[in-house]
Amino acid sequence: MLLEIKDLTVTIDGKEIINGFNLSMKEGEVHAIMGPNGSGKSTLSYAIMGHPKYEVKGSVKLDGEELLELTADERAKKGLFLAFQAPQEISGVSIQNILRKAKLGGEEKKDLDKLIELQNQIKKKVKELQLPEESIKRDLNVGFSGGEKKRVEILQMSSLNPKLSILDEIDSGLDIDGVKTVAKSVNKLVDGKKSFLIITHYPRILNYIKPNFVHVMVNGKIVKSGDFKLAKELEKKGYGWLTSKKED
Repeated sequence: MLLEIKDLTVTIDGKEIINGFNLSMKEGEVHAIMGPNGSGKSTLSYAIMGHPKYEVKGSVKLDGEELLELTADERAKKGLFLAFQAPQEISGVSIQNILRKAKLGGEEKKDLDKLIELQNQIKKKVKELQLPEESIKRDLNVGFSGGEKKRVEILQMSSLNPKLSILDEIDSGLDIDGVKTVAKSVNKLVDGKKSFLIITHYPRILNYIKPNFVHVMVNGKIVKSGDFKLAKELEKKGYGWLTSKKED
């Protein structure tokens, strides 16, 4: 197993959001977590990544290594990446400098070949994601539209090449062309080794990134799992038939 989550409980400001959550993912798999608003989907993504204000119990293992005692940056170094639902603007730090430091660790001056390779890779991804060429020289997300911010998240993910990428509602704020562009870039990374956990309200992005498994999350737990057919069923029926069943 690449990712193993067992009996995960997450409490925020004294309020329990997730209780007894379990999930396993093998290397190379694509999983989708769907659910209504307030079901705990984004909380789950932040808890896996290591939000410092969350009180977390249980176990989250990546490649058999416990993550809960590690800080967010330490988890990132282990191969974990989170694409944010609402990416923050960071003034004074350009996109290209962030990617250089994250990928090369400040060694770009010592290894020009790696620097040139990274620059070429970034240029290729910028074009693929239909971002303005000069955007990588701009401060991270400052003055970017919502759709551009989501594309920059995918640019970072593509450049860092993580083992497991968590995409927290990457489709929100994107029009249909934006969804197709982002999905195309993600699909190029689906190689049977990298894994993806896609968190979404709606199944539209799953029409382009086909998941191996779809899970429905209600009240902090998975209440139903299936394949892509489950996502299509949710599109037709909504979540009511599952939320009412859960309450019963």
